[in-house]
Amino acid sequence: MNEEDRPLKRGWTTGACATAATKAACVALNMGQFPDPVEIVLPGGQNVAFALARHERGDDWAMAGIVKDAGDDPDVTHGALVMSTVRPGTAGCGVVFRAGKGVGTVTRPGLPIPPGEASINPVPRKMIAGVVAEVLGEGADVEVEISVAGGEDMALKTLNPRLGILGGISILGTTGIVIPYSCSAWIHSIHRGIDVSRAMGFDHVAGSTGNASEMAVQKFHGLHEVQLIDMGDFVGGMLKYIRAHPVPKVTIAGGVAKMTKLAQGLLDLHSSRGSADLDGLAAVAVEAGADAELQVRIKGANTVAEAFIEANKAGIAIGDAVASAAWRTAAAVFDNPDIAVEILVFNREGELRGHAPFAPSHNPSRPLKRR
Repeated sequence: MNEEDRPLKRGWTTGACATAATKAACVALNMGQFPDPVEIVLPGGQNVAFALARHERGDDWAMAGIVKDAGDDPDVTHGALVMSTVRPGTAGCGVVFRAGKGVGTVTRPGLPIPPGEASINPVPRKMIAGVVAEVLGEGADVEVEISVAGGEDMALKTLNPRLGILGGISILGTTGIVIPYSCSAWIHSIHRGIDVSRAMGFDHVAGSTGNASEMAVQKFHGLHEVQLIDMGDFVGGMLKYIRAHPVPKVTIAGGVAKMTKLAQGLLDLHSSRGSADLDGLAAVAVEAGADAELQVRIKGANTVAEAFIEANKAGIAIGDAVASAAWRTAAAVFDNPDIAVEILVFNREGELRGHAPFAPSHNPSRPLKRR
């Protein structure tokens, strides 16, 4: 089997690693010896074993560390040393979670964990509490401190600083398993970004397809960083979440090619999901006043950017036409007049090339109800 043909290897979440490290530390605290490997049961019922990379024990504490294997997923935490230090807690405290070095602390509302708490998400907390009860008994009073070597630097490559999670990475995972190249982690970050913005009282969020459009839309509206949603190609994931968790004003910003795909009805803008249709773009140009000669040039263009250049040479506002068509796609997802949608189309230099101003969203295929 060729390297590129082999199945992608799955890995383990930081939550699973922290749980296994906690169990090993609990066993050492209780029995005096560390189990190696240490076995845990994942939320889906799978039994998995982890080898210990580090272990230390003192008079009233024990620490175990596990190196995270993310499999073939390009995860920033791949190879990270996830450590759990367990100490006896005060009577009646139950399981108390602490953020050690390299694990972030939540500072903004809207996340699953309240401000002031270690950024250890609910499912990992449940898993960790489960192994504490398994080893030390129900109602055990312990302090569990999770730390990650180098977690402060890793966090700078994530959205944690923008979400107000400071000092390190988050301990995440709902299944314990990392699926390579899964879009779920990105969509999860989109949802949390919207939650934080809503919780901080903002009535306007802006989803962007990339860095250039994000910087451009922030400058265009003077937005706080919390209002900026890095939606990437997952415009559908963002729109559907906002439909269920409304925000009064939503801006969608992106480059000419991505916004052309949105204009053509695609809600997943990744290249593997389809390319921008130059024939369709030519039809949009007709609505903007393009003649037959320009249609031919657009259809024969190598890229959407080249087609935009040809249209602009001819004095055709193709960007505004694309923005209007993209607005119709987004508005149909919301179908809610209490959510106003705006589309901004930028080129690679961050220059505005198309604009559909804020307007109450509705499904363009259905007439608005009249009173």
